[in-house]
Amino acid sequence: MSAGGAGRALAQIATELVECRRCPRLVAWREDIAREKRRAYRDQTYWGRPVPGFGDPDAPLVIIGLAPAAHGANRTGRMFTGDRSGDFLYAALFRAGLASQPTSTSRDDGLSLQGVFITAPCHCAPPDNKPSNDELAACRTWIERELAALHRARVYLALGKIGYDAVTALARAQRAPAAADRARRRPEEDLRLPPFAHGVETTILDPRGGAGEARLFGSYHVSQQNTQTGRLTGDMFDEVLRRAMRAAGLRAP
Repeated sequence: MSAGGAGRALAQIATELVECRRCPRLVAWREDIAREKRRAYRDQTYWGRPVPGFGDPDAPLVIIGLAPAAHGANRTGRMFTGDRSGDFLYAALFRAGLASQPTSTSRDDGLSLQGVFITAPCHCAPPDNKPSNDELAACRTWIERELAALHRARVYLALGKIGYDAVTALARAQRAPAAADRARRRPEEDLRLPPFAHGVETTILDPRGGAGEARLFGSYHVSQQNTQTGRLTGDMFDEVLRRAMRAAGLRAP
């Protein structure tokens, strides 16, 4: 698939995604938030729908978050846009040469990404930032389709355990060994992967399918809960991002 083909495929996925109403709890929550609004944004029209992935259709690096923030992407309609998590993430991507500007305030602010695509296993804002297992399962089709369209994707940077688990679940789903191979392998040896931790790095089966492999990195999520407490610093995130970029063949600072 060419970059143009990937762009068209992602645009079609986005068109379908924004109409999704599979999860009643998430539909009710995202729409209630869009009606009630936060006082600081009371004059704005909230997006209040599922939020598609955002970035370079030709990207070799994919960043996997968690879900849109209630007054961030659920307001603006673009991943990690309009909240403190996005402020931290896009500043880091700008330092790394992957973003055209260090801030992200709205869908039409001119921001563009080069070499990286951002998505999430849950495309709707969930209450308390905690999608249920059933909601993650219902949303899985969308991230599968997005990744399948990203024809050059070969490195994944997961922000937090939910993103990490989502990628490893997709990788495990690709494992279909021959009968003889299954017979000689103990169950615990099947795609043994390290648990989530900040800075973890491992090889996985390509979550997009096929016979290839990919690299997976983990970072603490860029949420205020982590960045304002010092659990995740800019230097910590930059270091993991640099390693992921090198694995993806992108020039790292």
